[in-house]
Amino acid sequence: MEGLVDLGRYDMDPSRRSVIGAGLFSVALTVPNWPDVVGRMEAAHTGQVQRVGMPEVHVVTAMTERISELDDQFGGRHARPMAAAFLVNTVAPYLRADAPPPVRKAMLSAASDLCYLTGWMAVDEGTHGVAQQYYLKALELAGAAEDHLTFCTTLRGMSVQAVDLGHGRQAMRLADAASAASPQAGPRMRAFLAGQQAHAAAQTGEHGRALKHLREAEVAMEKAESQAKALGSYDPAALQYHSGQVRYEMGDTRGAIEALQQADRLRDGVFRRTRVHKRALLAERQLSIGHLEAACATWDQALDDYPLVQSGRADDHMRTMLTLLRPHLRNRTARALHERACTVVPVTQTA
Repeated sequence: MEGLVDLGRYDMDPSRRSVIGAGLFSVALTVPNWPDVVGRMEAAHTGQVQRVGMPEVHVVTAMTERISELDDQFGGRHARPMAAAFLVNTVAPYLRADAPPPVRKAMLSAASDLCYLTGWMAVDEGTHGVAQQYYLKALELAGAAEDHLTFCTTLRGMSVQAVDLGHGRQAMRLADAASAASPQAGPRMRAFLAGQQAHAAAQTGEHGRALKHLREAEVAMEKAESQAKALGSYDPAALQYHSGQVRYEMGDTRGAIEALQQADRLRDGVFRRTRVHKRALLAERQLSIGHLEAACATWDQALDDYPLVQSGRADDHMRTMLTLLRPHLRNRTARALHERACTVVPVTQTA
């Protein structure tokens, strides 16, 4: 197991560990049976763990869920240091400890899921090299655990990173690999994978293939929504976002705007970081076809949430907004938005 326990050490600033540790224990207080969770975390941190069981696996799973919730609400810059600290101080000792084979497998799977989440947050923060290291560690752990779900999810996350950076062909290979690695996927997972395949295919100019995958995602989502609600963030709003991205890549900006507007109407209110990102993207699309007033209204909504979000992608969108507004400052609405933004966006972003 020694090759699997070097988790996140390159991502930790020793001067911040005490602050991050305090934050982690604050998160632990929100987990059911928190005294037991805190006790197990302290035992791992002090090196007292010799053998682990399913209670330790549940600690990792519960903490991953809570950190994910913080990421959704406040962005990766707040939550990722906590995840990195938890990986180093608690999860790595758990992986080094003795355990029965079923517990070992479950712990590897739980650690893989946390590594994937940490990589996802690193992408949001804009530290793409760090994200790739976490993603590769997630794949390694998921493979050792025979966890096909997290393995496929991580490949898909790597595809999302690639397509957002404009590496369409690499994104397509990763999306196809994710799909091939999950032949028994249920309908929601099938939609999750096919939607990303559609986006990547559209970026590479394979429009027929993009539409085929988008239709697969739509059919799978209809089946998923007709069944009991499943855990996971891929939902009709996420599918509409993919539809919007496919249409934009194919030159249908108006169709893309309609899909993004529908996604915004469907989006769960708890996903604040996602709301800022998607609304800013919608405003950029609106302005690109000359709808200045509509774009300003959408950006104004994004600004409502932005001060509460610590996200590199959100910062990038704010810089883009300020740049795009400058030629329109004679317009009263654009000028008012620009003035409001200058009171909300940090000086380092407005420069």
